[in-house]
Amino acid sequence: MRTTDTDASLSELDRRLVWMGFRQTVPIAVFVMVFGAAFGLAAMQAGLSPSWIVLMSTTVFAGAAQFAVLDLWGPQMPIMTLAATVFAINARHLLMGASLYPWLRHVPTARRYGVMLVASDVNWAMSMQALNRGQPGLGVLLGGGLALWSFWVAGTWMGTHVGSAIQDPKRFGLDMVMGCFFVALVVGGRKNLRMVVIWIVAACASLMAHRYLPDNSHVVVGALAGGLLGAFWTEGRHEH
Repeated sequence: MRTTDTDASLSELDRRLVWMGFRQTVPIAVFVMVFGAAFGLAAMQAGLSPSWIVLMSTTVFAGAAQFAVLDLWGPQMPIMTLAATVFAINARHLLMGASLYPWLRHVPTARRYGVMLVASDVNWAMSMQALNRGQPGLGVLLGGGLALWSFWVAGTWMGTHVGSAIQDPKRFGLDMVMGCFFVALVVGGRKNLRMVVIWIVAACASLMAHRYLPDNSHVVVGALAGGLLGAFWTEGRHEH
């Protein structure tokens, strides 16, 4: 892949951009705190101590995977099953990293992996949207990730103390927040035949996997379907 001046300029990463990314992500991070509290409560009910629960959220920072392992938690945990479940849920990060590579490759290695430590669905999507608009996106990735991580940890701590007040986020419609957020990002992104077809294929593949394949596999299947189509149907083969 050739290095371009445009890619290099969009790889800018400084304190100002990180702070802007942090502030931009705080509104959605507030809802992440609610799910963190729900996780804290669920983990308490599974028998974990508050200190271990908060430590898990601090060091792991993988909400869906953390919820999934609670179903396997017990005196005799199936380690291989647990590892396979976590890998399947988080395999999408391989695709996230690949999609950000044209910009991350201009960043020193240590800083590159440091940024990706806090990569999640929300700040990755916001970062890609900024990059597609021709704006630096790594500040959003890092700053947004720090916002999501800190609110997730704070929410987890709250859940171990007052989580019973919000033990059922679905009751208040909070389970729809993330879905609506991603729909808004898609609607606000580039609109052309290629992008529409890619999103439709990814959505259909994800729905089919959700219906017929094991739990959580729909995330990876949908991402792979859309990603492969995008790789074969390149930008140069359609009209903007």
